[in-house]
Amino acid sequence: MIKQAQKVLDALRMESGLYLASSSDEYHFVWIRDNCYAAMATLWEPSNRYEQTYHALFDIFRRYAWKLEYHVTHRPNEAFEYVHPRYTVDGWEVQEPWGNAQNDAIGIFLYGVGEGLRQKRAMFRDAVDRQIVQMLVKYLRNLEYWHDADNGMWEENCEVHMSSVGACAAGLLAISSFIQVDWDSVVRGLTTVLSHYPRESASKDCDLAELSLVYPYQLLPVDLARRLLVNVEQNLLRSHGTIRYQGDKYYTKQEWEAEWSMGLPWLGLAYLTIGDINKACEYLDWTERVMISPGVLPELFVGELHTPNGNTPLAWSQALYLILARSFADSAILEGMVCTASTIYTKWRTSNVSATSLHSCGKG
Repeated sequence: MIKQAQKVLDALRMESGLYLASSSDEYHFVWIRDNCYAAMATLWEPSNRYEQTYHALFDIFRRYAWKLEYHVTHRPNEAFEYVHPRYTVDGWEVQEPWGNAQNDAIGIFLYGVGEGLRQKRAMFRDAVDRQIVQMLVKYLRNLEYWHDADNGMWEENCEVHMSSVGACAAGLLAISSFIQVDWDSVVRGLTTVLSHYPRESASKDCDLAELSLVYPYQLLPVDLARRLLVNVEQNLLRSHGTIRYQGDKYYTKQEWEAEWSMGLPWLGLAYLTIGDINKACEYLDWTERVMISPGVLPELFVGELHTPNGNTPLAWSQALYLILARSFADSAILEGMVCTASTIYTKWRTSNVSATSLHSCGKG
């Protein structure tokens, strides 16, 4: 099944190294977030495909360096002023109204660069790439991302999203060994995540996006991570995937909320991250059972009949499955994935984040 899924994902990869979100007309664009998740499926490969994707993303940032440089000191006020998360196949901003305030896209980019550097990959081609990362770090600081209302992972209403705050904090942590990072910016973000646990935002007490706090970011200690996963299972898990959140209207049909296939491998990866191999294996098998053909995952299933929508295959879903499947196929990857305590959590737990913030998580 891995070979079929890889072939499907490769078909969405362009010569530049960037991935289309899907082959559909609706998703015939390049999302930073989707590309970072797709690249994760190549992190353990003995190739330069991981770097190639990031170098192509760097090229987009370099094209808009003037915008980034301006907003390092001038905070954006409107969504279109933010660093955009979505581009044409040629790397240009899409000029239409959109929820472009998506701080998690910047966070995951920084996280991916940091992970690549940690794996001794050549992420920086020159001083300009390094400067881009330094400006992104300053951009997040100037945004005061830890209380900045953005459109979030699902590109919807503006509010402070813990998945966005967590992504930025994780990105800053990941890059901090290689680029100058204001530690106070990290602490503020992590404190915000903990103080709002287990909520995603003011309007959502449980959201699929929160899985990112466990995988890939590992921001929570194991006990809190497990409680978060159980919360997602109890509130969002369905037969063909997970809904994004209760009351989701996207592709809702006759009150049947759309079931996102990516939720299954994502839960598997999250359980693998906290060392629960049996649960991870269950979700791997479940993911393969809902494939519409060998190796093919849609964005979501619609209605009571669980009809795949037109955004099939979805690169993000394909990548999460491949990472999970390869973790079981390759013992070296499995060893790297399984942890009994989050290394990132351990790093910041010894910082100035107050014990009171941690102790109060999930109470009230």
